[in-house]
Amino acid sequence: MDNTQKHIPIIALVLLIGVLSSCSIKTRLKRADKKFEIGEYYDAGETYKQVYSRISPKKDKQMKAYVAFRQGECNRILNNTRAETMYKNAVRYKYQLQDSIVFLRLAQVQAYQGKYREAEKNYLLYLDSHPDDYTAQAGIYACRQMNEWKKQPSRFRVSAAKDFNAKRSSNFAPAFIGQDADALMFTSNRQEKQKGKKTLKRPSPVTGIATFNLYSTRKNQNGEWEEIELPDGLYSETETEESENDSTASGGKSATAEMGVCCFTGDGKTMYFTYSKPINGQDLGAKIFTSTRTGGEWSEPKEVKLFIDSTISVGHPSVNASGDTLYFASDAPDGFGGKDIWMAEKEEDSWINVRNMGPQINTSGDEMYPSMRADGVFFYSTNGHPGYGGLDIYKALPLGYDTTGLMTWDLYNMGLPINSSGDDFGITFEGKTDNGYLSSNRGQKKGIDMIYRFILPEMVFAVEGSVLDNNGDPIANATLRLVGDDGTNQKIQARRDGTYRLNLKKDARYVMLATARGYLNQKQMLTTRDLYDSKTYQQDFSLPMISKPVTMDNIFYEFGKWELTPESETGMQALVKLLNDNPNITIELSAHTDMKGDSLFNKRLSEKRAESCVRYLIEHGIDRERLTPVGYGEDKPVVADKAITKRYRFIPEGQALTPEFIANLTEEQQEICNQINRRTEFKVLRTTYKLY
Repeated sequence: MDNTQKHIPIIALVLLIGVLSSCSIKTRLKRADKKFEIGEYYDAGETYKQVYSRISPKKDKQMKAYVAFRQGECNRILNNTRAETMYKNAVRYKYQLQDSIVFLRLAQVQAYQGKYREAEKNYLLYLDSHPDDYTAQAGIYACRQMNEWKKQPSRFRVSAAKDFNAKRSSNFAPAFIGQDADALMFTSNRQEKQKGKKTLKRPSPVTGIATFNLYSTRKNQNGEWEEIELPDGLYSETETEESENDSTASGGKSATAEMGVCCFTGDGKTMYFTYSKPINGQDLGAKIFTSTRTGGEWSEPKEVKLFIDSTISVGHPSVNASGDTLYFASDAPDGFGGKDIWMAEKEEDSWINVRNMGPQINTSGDEMYPSMRADGVFFYSTNGHPGYGGLDIYKALPLGYDTTGLMTWDLYNMGLPINSSGDDFGITFEGKTDNGYLSSNRGQKKGIDMIYRFILPEMVFAVEGSVLDNNGDPIANATLRLVGDDGTNQKIQARRDGTYRLNLKKDARYVMLATARGYLNQKQMLTTRDLYDSKTYQQDFSLPMISKPVTMDNIFYEFGKWELTPESETGMQALVKLLNDNPNITIELSAHTDMKGDSLFNKRLSEKRAESCVRYLIEHGIDRERLTPVGYGEDKPVVADKAITKRYRFIPEGQALTPEFIANLTEEQQEICNQINRRTEFKVLRTTYKLY
C-alpha cells in the first residue's frame, strides 16, 4: 500500500477532532453566553474559563479576546480580583477593536483595588473614544483628587459589627424594623441551622456561593442583640424542601430561591424585600415582595407590581416612613445605563407614577441600594459618580422640584471612612441619630461582604488654659468672661492654680476677657465656625501687673541707632493690642541702654528709641495723650526678680545690675547682664483715662 494512502485515515481523524473541538468550543461558548445573559455569572464565568484555555490566539484571536472580556465581566460583577488579569488579556488580544468599553471596565477594577494611577490611564483611553462619558470623567476626577480626599476623612468612626457577621459568609444590607431601632433584619448566606429548619445550602449559579436569606434579631433589656434567626412566617419547611427540586434556565441543577435587601415602614409593620426564584426552570430575575406583621409573625409575601413587563428585574426596595413612596433599583428600559434608582407612589393597593429618579441621581454606571431617611435625606450607592472605587455611598439633600415635577438634589460623597476602594452600600440609620450600620467588602480578597457599625461622635468644643502674670506665675481667682454671637455671656473664676476650662458651641464667634485685680486686662478672639471635628483651644493669658514696669519682649534696634527693626513688629503689635484691651490706661514708655559707651550719648539714644516706639503706636491708632516717651540711658539698671534669678542662677533675686556688680562677673556673664539692661519697657501711669 502506498504510504500516502496509509496516512489518509490519520489526517482525516485529526481534521475530525479539530472540527469536533471547534464545535465543542462554540457550543460551550453559546452556553456560557446564555448563562451570562440571564445573570448566572458564576456558572458563566466557569464555562468561559474552560473555553478560554482551549482557544488558540493564532487561529482565533478575536474569539480569545471576547472570551477574556466576558470572563473579566463575570469576575468584576462577583468582585473577584482576577477581573483585572482577564481585562488585560482582552486588551492584549485587541478586544478594544470590538468594544473600547474594556478600558472603562479595566479602570473600574483597578480603582476598586486602589490602583488609582493605572486606573486614570485606562479611563483616559476610554475617554478618547467616548469624550462625553460622565462615568469616565468622574473616574478621572476621583483618581486625581484621591490624595487630597485621603487627607480629609469625615468624623465618622467605622468598625466591624461582630454581632451580625458570620465566618466564611456574606452579610449585608441591614435594615431597622421600625423607627425604635431595637430590631433589625439583614441578608446573609450563613449555613447554620435556625430553629431546627434546614437552611438553603445549594450554591447559586449567579454567585457560586450559598444562596441568601433574610435573618432577624432584636435587642434585649440590656441593649444586646439576641440570637439571629429566620423571621417567622417568611420561610416554611415546604418551601425549603421544594427549592431543592427547582431547575435553572440552563437545565442544570437548581439554584434555590433567594431573599434579601429589605426595608420597613416607620411603624415596622410592613416589609418590602427582594425575592428571586426560578419558576419552571426559568430564571425570571429579581422581584419585590411585601409582607405585613401580625404579632410576631410575617404574612405570606405578595409580589409588588411595578412594571407591566414582568421580565424587568427590580430589587433593593426602600420605603419612606409613611409607606406611600417606594424607591428601588432596576435595569428597566429608558434608564441612563446599568442599574438605576426608580420610584413609585402608592394608591390604595397599587403602585402608580413609576418613574426614573433622573440624571442627577443616576449615571451610565450602577446606582443601587436606595435608603430614604424619615427626614427626607436620601442615600444610595453608585459607581458612576466620583468615588474611591467600587460602589460608594452618596448622600442627597432635597432642594425642591424642577419644572417637570422631578426632585432636585445636592449630592455628597460620604467620604472616608464610610467609603473605601471596595463596595460600600446598604446604609441604615438608628432612628434620628447619625449612627447606624452599612455593608462593605473592604479589605476582603474574596469579595465577602460584612456589616459595619458607624458612629458620628458628638462634636465637643472648648477652650482651656492658664491665667498667669508676666513672670509666669499663676493668678489665683482671675475672672474670665466669654461673650459669643450665639447669645453666650458667661463668667467664671480661674482655679487657684490659674487654670480654667470653658465649653463652646458650634458655629459661633467669641470674645474672651481675662481680668484680675491689680493687673491689666487681656482679650482674645475665638471661633468655632468652619470646623468639622471636635476641638479644644489652648489659650493662656499673661496679665501684666499695674504696679510694676513691664519689659517688652522682641523689641529690637540696630546697634547705636533708634529705628525699630522689622523683627520688632510682633512685640509692638502686642503692645498695641494691650492698649486696645485696656482703653483707660496711660503709660510711660521707656528705653534703656547698658553701661557701655558715653552716658550722655546713651541717654539721647534711649530717648530717640522711646520716641520711635511712641511714633509706631500713634501710627497704629493709639492716642498721643496716652503715651509718655522717656529715655533713661543707663541710669536705671534692672533689679532682678524671681524670674531672672530662676533663669540665671548667678544673679541673686533683688540684685540691681549695676556697673559695680557686673564688673565682678565673667565676660560671658557680663554680656548677659548688659543684654538684660538693654530693654524697652512700659509702666502704667493712670487707669482712668477718659473715664470722667
